[in-house]
Amino acid sequence: MIAANDLDMIFMAGPGHGAPGVLAPVYLEGTYSEVFPDKSLDEEGLRRFFKQFSFPGGIGSHCTPETPGSIHEGGELGYVLSHACGAAFDNPDLIVAAVVGDGEAETGPLATSWHINKFLNPVRDGAVLPVLNLNGYKINNPTLLARVSHEELAWLFYGYGWTPYFVEGSDPESMHQALAATLDHCVAEIRALQVQARTAGETARRAGR
Repeated sequence: MIAANDLDMIFMAGPGHGAPGVLAPVYLEGTYSEVFPDKSLDEEGLRRFFKQFSFPGGIGSHCTPETPGSIHEGGELGYVLSHACGAAFDNPDLIVAAVVGDGEAETGPLATSWHINKFLNPVRDGAVLPVLNLNGYKINNPTLLARVSHEELAWLFYGYGWTPYFVEGSDPESMHQALAATLDHCVAEIRALQVQARTAGETARRAGR
């Protein structure tokens, strides 16, 4: 999507212990080895990488400051939407895709952060695209938002001022396609609203619909 549409877009990983989802691609495309030459792109480098992951004095299971390109640590502190909003301020072309863990969503900071849409100005600021990862469990028990009905969850986010879309399933191939189509739709909707605000001067906040 970024390549096809030449988007100015970044990704933030909010779920606790979510670093593998960032570390793996950064290693595979070579940046990690450039920054940390001992993690070379060969069997020995990969062995060192695996051995140090989530080990005392090694590589954190969150996106720690040592992670190349990281501006958000992630984890159960619940700051991913706050940081996403900060990144979008005064960056009118930027879209920040921020994945929220469902355990993380139960923290006070994250629960409050759903209100960031009241601070972002569509004329001068970029946009935040939250992705709530409702896998159903935090470390030791089921999560609250995964135990309510679609209707209740949808109305909760309408009340916060968002328009929710549900992407569900277990087959990887169909899930990739469904999520890609949904993200395409969301980005097109974001761009349309920004054009309307920047050409017609319609800056009034819209409620979720």
